[in-house]
Amino acid sequence: MVLIWTQFGMKHKNVNVKCKVRVMHRGDSSGSSSSAESSRSEQDTPCLSIKPTAGKDFYKVLGVSPESNEDEIKKAYRKLALKFHPDKNSDADAEDKFKEIAEAYEILTDPKKRSVYDQFGEEGLKNGMSMAGQGNIFRNNFHGDPHTTFSSFFHSSDHFDIFFGSDSEEDLFNPFRRFPFSHVGGFAGHEGGLRRGQQRLQGDEVVHDLLVTLEEVMHGCTKHVKITRSRLNPDSRSLRSEEKVLNVVVKKGWRAGTKITFPREGDETPNSTPADITFILRDKEHTQYKREGSNIVYTAKITLKEALCGCTVNVPTLDNRMMPLPCSDVIKPGAVRRLRGEGLPMPKSPSQRGDLVVEFQVLFPDRIPPQSREIIKHSLAQC
Repeated sequence: MVLIWTQFGMKHKNVNVKCKVRVMHRGDSSGSSSSAESSRSEQDTPCLSIKPTAGKDFYKVLGVSPESNEDEIKKAYRKLALKFHPDKNSDADAEDKFKEIAEAYEILTDPKKRSVYDQFGEEGLKNGMSMAGQGNIFRNNFHGDPHTTFSSFFHSSDHFDIFFGSDSEEDLFNPFRRFPFSHVGGFAGHEGGLRRGQQRLQGDEVVHDLLVTLEEVMHGCTKHVKITRSRLNPDSRSLRSEEKVLNVVVKKGWRAGTKITFPREGDETPNSTPADITFILRDKEHTQYKREGSNIVYTAKITLKEALCGCTVNVPTLDNRMMPLPCSDVIKPGAVRRLRGEGLPMPKSPSQRGDLVVEFQVLFPDRIPPQSREIIKHSLAQC
């Protein structure tokens, strides 16, 4: 007796494979039987049911249906590969998930592999099953390196441009502008670019001095600085020039030498990511004061008579007031008086202020009349 089965009605791996069975006795070349018993055997013999052995559901891995076309599978892989790439995702299972996604993509985008998988499941791919109507045995030869799949996908002409474009389908790609590409292999293939395997390093910091007046430091201010910078075009090769206004906030009391940095706002090149721009505060020369930390120094010029006989000096403040400073004692050249709390705000505690320091400069006469000289000698005889 010879058992012959023929498979039919196969759709995908979750559907049983039905078989029609005929029993042939030795010597019956036509495959038919004249006896009632033979006829009953053919009619009563149950059909075989073959169900693929349980394994990975690659459609579920990519979140697509078994009826999905190639474009839908590619779109699903692109989204999940970016989400679970281990250089971007720090979850403990990201590496395994990334590999599983790549394996699913490799199988479902290969017509032969997908056909075998739909008929026999993952075990059919592993053990080697022949496709219907063909004699060749097909096995799943996944290379095991999901980064190779990732590199191949994003270096293809269709996807590499999208990867850097600003008008991509989803904003999934924008965060990847800071992606280290440790497995992609750099930006090879264009003149002046990086060699394969290299990463783009950040450009050198751009430093500018920013002049501020004491009044601006006193009250705080925002400086609007227009810059011109170079940026990469979507093709990641050519450059364009663009202008941008940076709003530099100067807080009360900030001292000269304070640095204000704008990350990644500088020039960009095919070989380097955008540079940082740093502004360093510099005090603009003032007509009345000089700065010493949170203190400001005002030079008061008085005559020799005022220095010897006493006077009241009106000292201007930064907020346009006049502070009377009475001086009854003899004032020597270089003498100092302080007006407490009339200086600049302190950087770490802006509600507190430094002092306004008054430094005296005594103006001596160029000449003294003879008669006055005698009077002065007499008056200062005991000094």
